[in-house]
Amino acid sequence: MRLKTSLLKEPKHKELVSCVGWTTADELYSCSEDHQIMKWNLLTGETAQVVKLPDDIYPIDLHWFPKSVGGKRQTQAENFVLTSSDGKFHLISKSGRVEKSVEAHCGAVLAGRWNYEGTALVTVGEDGQIKIWSKSGMLRSTLAQQGTPIYSVAWGPDSEKILYTSGKQLIIKPLQPNAKILQWKAHDGIILKVDWNSVNDLILSGGEDCKYKVWDSYGRLLYSSQSHEYPITSVAWALDGELFAVGSFHTLRLCDKTGWCYALEKPNTGSLFNIAWSIDGTQLAGACGNGHVIFAHVVEQRWVWKNFEITLTKRRTMEVRNVLNDAVDLLEFRDRVIKASLNYGHLVVSTSLQCYIFSTKNWNTPLIFDLKEGTVSLILQAERHFLLVDGGGIYLYSYEGRLISSPKFPGMRTDILNAQTVSLSNDTLAVRDKSDEKVIYLFETLSGKPLGDGKPLSHKTEILEIALDQKGLTNERKIAFVDKNRDLYITSVKRFGKEQKIIKIGTMVHTLAWNDTCNILCGLQDTRFTVWYYPSVVYVDKDLLPKTLYEKDASEFSKNPQIVSFGGSQITIRRADGSLIHMNISPYPAILHEYVSSSKWEDAIRLCRFVKDQTLWACLAAMAVASKDMDTAETAYSSIGEIDKVQYISSIKDLPSKESKLAHILLFSGNIQDAEILLLQAGLVYQAIQVNINLYNWERALELAVKHKTHVDTVLAYRQKFLDDFGKKETNQRFLQYAEGLEVNWDKIKAKIELEIAKERERAAATPAVRASISVQR
Repeated sequence: MRLKTSLLKEPKHKELVSCVGWTTADELYSCSEDHQIMKWNLLTGETAQVVKLPDDIYPIDLHWFPKSVGGKRQTQAENFVLTSSDGKFHLISKSGRVEKSVEAHCGAVLAGRWNYEGTALVTVGEDGQIKIWSKSGMLRSTLAQQGTPIYSVAWGPDSEKILYTSGKQLIIKPLQPNAKILQWKAHDGIILKVDWNSVNDLILSGGEDCKYKVWDSYGRLLYSSQSHEYPITSVAWALDGELFAVGSFHTLRLCDKTGWCYALEKPNTGSLFNIAWSIDGTQLAGACGNGHVIFAHVVEQRWVWKNFEITLTKRRTMEVRNVLNDAVDLLEFRDRVIKASLNYGHLVVSTSLQCYIFSTKNWNTPLIFDLKEGTVSLILQAERHFLLVDGGGIYLYSYEGRLISSPKFPGMRTDILNAQTVSLSNDTLAVRDKSDEKVIYLFETLSGKPLGDGKPLSHKTEILEIALDQKGLTNERKIAFVDKNRDLYITSVKRFGKEQKIIKIGTMVHTLAWNDTCNILCGLQDTRFTVWYYPSVVYVDKDLLPKTLYEKDASEFSKNPQIVSFGGSQITIRRADGSLIHMNISPYPAILHEYVSSSKWEDAIRLCRFVKDQTLWACLAAMAVASKDMDTAETAYSSIGEIDKVQYISSIKDLPSKESKLAHILLFSGNIQDAEILLLQAGLVYQAIQVNINLYNWERALELAVKHKTHVDTVLAYRQKFLDDFGKKETNQRFLQYAEGLEVNWDKIKAKIELEIAKERERAAATPAVRASISVQR
């Protein structure tokens, strides 16, 4: 990826250009110390003077009123705030008319910024004051006061906090009075520019120490650049938070959100005092110290899938290369390309007005449909369909171009969704809420309706990243997520009535990805690279989890690596310096998943015997129990030396009835409640009581015996034996009450138990019709 820059031969402004701002994706306004406001039309290449300001107004900063206000999107911004050196800010319309001028600060007003909703304006000045103003320019409050000038300011993603500079320090101050202020030393020189992205919640800063840095919202340093030759005079995030630009003297850099640099340009611009990204994130403009306005388009983005490599060569042209036969196809588009995604045999491209769907089997005839809103901010693909996110909503389309659904939930803000907070599979869509980051909304893809009982998934702490598995049955769909403490959890998405168990399977996880062909999960946790070959093992046999993992030292990936993709047995990881590392894992677990999904148990056992790997046997053991194939489970458990479990499985196989077997398989997996319900529904009351006795759930055993008026003496006898073994006396009032006047006769109890077992055998041997009549008689 690089920047394609363009500069006019002669500058249109006679003096230094101090600020620039986009109205649409093709129209820019620039302000200069020659008092002119110029309008640049990129489609026609024309430049026109909008207005000449009075000679005493020297503009410093410009910010257009936000396009999206209260969920309604205007097609273009209609007015902007201009701050100037005379201590005033000016509200100016698109036509150049000064609607209002407000005395704001003593000395120059160094920066002015609208919040995301357009309900408030913040200004900072040489007098060290931060002031909040209403939309109409009325003073609401003076947020802070300090002795040094404040050079730059930015709103937090929720418009509830303000980030500003104070010499070498950065300060985050909430708008609520008495709320905790976060302050830290960020640079060794005065900080000149900051920006805070609403999508990824990351902070950018640049200063006179000639470095730019990336921070999280807690003030932790994520990236620090090398020292440049000159001070960093401007930094700016692209709207979607994937890229940022850095400006200095004769220097323009394009960087990834993690900090490393894609491209370095050395244009003849003087210092770049201000950088503004266009709304669609495809181009940027810079305010130059020599009177120029520099324009730069992002080109040469690359998308790779299997044997295809696609490059955006020009704004409207893509080159497709098949590396197997070196065949090259050129794809031409009517409008400029904004977003693209390549996966599952399809290329999805959104331009400013249309969406194109190409099949990798045929590049000549794409499916084309018009977009409702225009600027697409995110494309996600699954095997059967894909998802588009724009300012208006979330839309699911089939690869035939048919709109499938458009899920919605209360307070949905689509402008801040990204690949970490949205996940798509063939049957499920998951969206992490912004207003409450502990909540994940789950939808059916076909109908767009909430999944299961309609309740969202709630966690105890804020969730940072979510990912749905891609394969398997709908009712076995799992979601993995990482919370604020960097703990990795897994849970099922199908939840009716009862609360689904959320189980922790990893700690200090920085990045994760599901495999595209089977449900294998990989992640980087602390200093180790980990692959969970069968994450659902935690629902079957928690003790097996460590045996189903593959772990490798991750020190070669350096600090803060990111998993780019996990396809087949190859994982692609991007290091903090931008380099890509390709890593292969064993192909056998994926083959095992395939055999098990097709119920080819003999083949699965043969594979494990061939590979002779304990990890594979452990996966097979858990998969067999989950599929209730106890013969295979017995073989697999014996191969990993779990003798106690082999004995238990053997005892399950000897049980007389199908219901008892199923109940004990549930018990094996730790699902006690489900096992009890299953036995009671089958009319096997004694067996349900015996299960609770075996687990020492004495009160529940007595409760069942009393409720069904059977085997009360059995429960009391076993309870008394248990207490006698430990030399204890009965203290539970309930047991004392029922034991009153009751004499324990073990011969009688054993006879009753044998009778129950005989009845169960008789029932198991009977036909379904006879079995039903036995249940009715009972």
